[in-house]
Amino acid sequence: MLKVEEQTPVEFSSELLAKFDEIKTRYPADKSKSALLPLLHLVQAEYLWVPTSAMDKIAEYLDIQPIEVYEVATFYTMYFLKPQGKYALEVCRTGPCCLVGAEKILSHLEDKLGVKEGEVTADGLFSFRGVECLAACGFGPVLQISPEYTFYENLTEASVDKLIEDLKNK
Repeated sequence: MLKVEEQTPVEFSSELLAKFDEIKTRYPADKSKSALLPLLHLVQAEYLWVPTSAMDKIAEYLDIQPIEVYEVATFYTMYFLKPQGKYALEVCRTGPCCLVGAEKILSHLEDKLGVKEGEVTADGLFSFRGVECLAACGFGPVLQISPEYTFYENLTEASVDKLIEDLKNK
């Protein structure tokens, strides 16, 4: 499993800060907190997760309290609060998908990747987790890959193996 110190301070690059500035201009000056969600997305795209130190820097940038950032980042499951693989595989594990094999797919991912749910492979490429409904009940089991949110339906162990190989070869 990839080991990353979760409290390592982050430094935002000038390119990332320029993107922050552009996003902030989309909102009235007295409503800059509205930029919080897209800023969290940018940080996650840069680091593959949102460290606490990054949340603190976002709070400072938006001139809000750190708790205001934490509340948002912990509410939405699309933000990762611990390190993830480059490809974060998310398998729907609600009733309809479980009826057609989602639990079998999750077990297969654990065996195939050699890590447990929520862990990251040694090469840093993959992590996986079960998530709530992905809104494709008629096409289960389904999986999405974050943070791009590419979507795969009617999964089998063979199709998951092919997907993993394709991602390794990117």
